[in-house]
This record gives sequence, structure tokens and C-alpha cells, in this order.
Amino acid sequence: MSAEQQMAPPSRDPAAFAVFYQQQFDTVLGFVTRRTDSAHLAADLTADIFLTALEQADGYDARRGTPVAWLYGISRNVVAGHFRGSARERNAVARIAGQRMLDDQDVSAIEERIDATRGARALAGWHAALSEPLRAVLDLVAVDGLAVRDAAKALGISAATARVRLHRARKALQKVAPQSSTAHPSVNTLLEVAP
Repeated sequence: MSAEQQMAPPSRDPAAFAVFYQQQFDTVLGFVTRRTDSAHLAADLTADIFLTALEQADGYDARRGTPVAWLYGISRNVVAGHFRGSARERNAVARIAGQRMLDDQDVSAIEERIDATRGARALAGWHAALSEPLRAVLDLVAVDGLAVRDAAKALGISAATARVRLHRARKALQKVAPQSSTAHPSVNTLLEVAP
């Protein structure tokens, strides 16, 4: 094989790139092993370099240098990128290391809070399923504490209409809400009979 064939430019063609890979493997591995003492990291970086070279093979321009120079440029960028990423990772780990991690008691406290709000999340879902007119009266009476007649005035409807809507809203919630005395306090508040 002539020296000119050995220096053939990289190609995305699998067979041609395989030849390029075999010719340049020792060169790339030597470049990497001069920069790391980890055999696994050297193998990973070498693979990353050739993968990048394959992806960028169409961009090779012989006017800008030989294939080996092009490959060294890719090698330098891949290795530098790896070590920049490693430095960012070490910095992140150092920042986290000074922070308190969750112990079993912390996890239990968080789980208790999640459980405590489960009823409220369910209530919000049931509340959202009501039509807007029913929700509006229910909110004014049960949440804001207005009397039915005051809620009716605020909504611009008659007191009788407000009572009917409030009754319908509470009936709808009773159908879907748990019927136990241990129901979430907010559910019980919404289901109470208003004056």
C-alpha cells in the first residue's frame, strides 16, 4: 500500500472508514494515553474520537490539512471536552457535598406532608369537575364564608338560585367524596349545610 493510500481522507463509507480507523488507531490511542492513566477512560475517549470523526467525515477539507492533522484536532477537542465535563462534575459534587442529605426521618416527614395533602389534591379535582356556576356559589359560601344571600348578590343571582346551586354542588361532591368521618377537613367544610 502506498503512503498516499495510507493517508486517504476519512469517509462515511463503512468500509473506507474501517481502513482509516485501522490505520490511525495507534496514533489516536497514543494521543489519549499521553493524557490519561486510566485504561478504561483511554478506550472510551478513543472510541468517542473515532465516532466524532465518522460523524464529521463529510466535513473534512484536504486544503486545511492532512487527515492525521484533522484527526488530532478532533482528538484534542474530544479530550478537552471530557476533562471540562469532569471538572464541572467535580465542582457540582463539591457544592453538593456540603449540603445536608435526607435521612430516614426527613423522608418520613416529607411522606407525611404528601399524605396530608392527598385529600386536598383530590378535593381540588372534584371541585374542578363542578360547573362554573356551582363552583362559584360553593366557593363564596364554603371557602369565603359568605352567607347564601350575600353570595347571591355577589353573583348577581337570586338567593333561591344560589341555594339550589349550593345544594347541587354539595350533592355532587357527596357522590364522589369519601363518606367517612376521617375525610379531609376541607371536604367536610364544603359539605356542611350553609345558613
